[in-house]
Amino acid sequence: MAEVTKAEIEAALRRVKGPDRDGNIVDLGLLSEIVIAEGQVFFSITVPAERAGALEPLRQAAEQVVRDLPGVTGTGIVLTAHSGAGRVPVRPAPTAAQRSSLPPPMQSGRAPADKTQTNKIQADTQPAQKAGLPGVEAIIAVASGKGGVGKSTTAVNLALGLQALGLAVGVLDADIYGPSVPRLLGVAGRPQPTAGNVLKPLEGYGMKVMSMGFLVEEDTPMIWRGPMVISALGQMLREVAWGALDLLVVDMPPGTGDAQLTMAQQVPLAGAVIVSTPQDLALIDARKGLNMFRKVEVPLLGIIENMSYFLCPSCGERSDIFGHGGAEAEAERLGVPFLGAVPLHMEIRARSDSGTPVTIAEPAGDHALIYRKIAGQVQARLSEEREMTVGRAPRIVME
Repeated sequence: MAEVTKAEIEAALRRVKGPDRDGNIVDLGLLSEIVIAEGQVFFSITVPAERAGALEPLRQAAEQVVRDLPGVTGTGIVLTAHSGAGRVPVRPAPTAAQRSSLPPPMQSGRAPADKTQTNKIQADTQPAQKAGLPGVEAIIAVASGKGGVGKSTTAVNLALGLQALGLAVGVLDADIYGPSVPRLLGVAGRPQPTAGNVLKPLEGYGMKVMSMGFLVEEDTPMIWRGPMVISALGQMLREVAWGALDLLVVDMPPGTGDAQLTMAQQVPLAGAVIVSTPQDLALIDARKGLNMFRKVEVPLLGIIENMSYFLCPSCGERSDIFGHGGAEAEAERLGVPFLGAVPLHMEIRARSDSGTPVTIAEPAGDHALIYRKIAGQVQARLSEEREMTVGRAPRIVME
């Protein structure tokens, strides 16, 4: 059977209406580049971030028309708020008549006002709920604006610190291009498929773990375009048997690109932790990451200052190689909690390289205590955010 062509895919996708039902997703310029690899078709559809949940039927419609094409063996189609294919056109709000004709997922959820009524029902509108992961109570992202700040080491030790508090914790290594969690946790092997082609995660120190590093050799480069990365992230989230977890810690790739937006749009993140070093250049990028999560309405749990100061392993003398306190000052300036400072120490680096994190190798040591204190603060912030969310529940008000 001949492989499907880009022209055939675009022709099929012209049958899929745009977000406001007044055009098709191809002619509106909402598609990223279409990638075809051995019958697998990958692309993303640009939609407004605040409407991503409500527009899931649009993605499903696009997926269906592509799957029906001869020669297509699989698809990786996602919604994204960022794409090089073009901007989402700004249109006037639909009229009441137009809204009434839309299918249920597209309706605005609020009836047109009737000024002649003396009594009416007013509902506080809420964003569409994202589907969570079965059995997973909460998901948090550990992120940084740039690489090289020790984010993955921090994510792993934070996860182990949360586990030490009695939580059932899993770790998802979302850094497709540079997965490091397998080495940090000393875990190797291949995830095995279970019923329904769902993968069984591996385990490291009692935590369920999933990473692209389990699926490819360590020295194999991932030469993938954005849609393929997004598809892989979606599979590692939703096609893995995570089981019952109190918390899933996601080690995000550095930066503020499609992977971060995809994670924020596809699952209900309970919060994000930003990792930075003290110097100004790292803080500039950390600020970008922080602002990105704010834009997609993900709660900010706080900032961690990694490599905050250097402790000489021989004499114990402290040196502020990268400066000190920059992340704490930035957190105060931005009104974000400061979760703690982690030193630059040979023991943390050596234990990480050997696959026995310092929180496991020396659970009673000073460094493990630092991570457990940070974990305690993260747990407290999650509780605060949960209470605030309950307080923002929709209300029906009679006027």
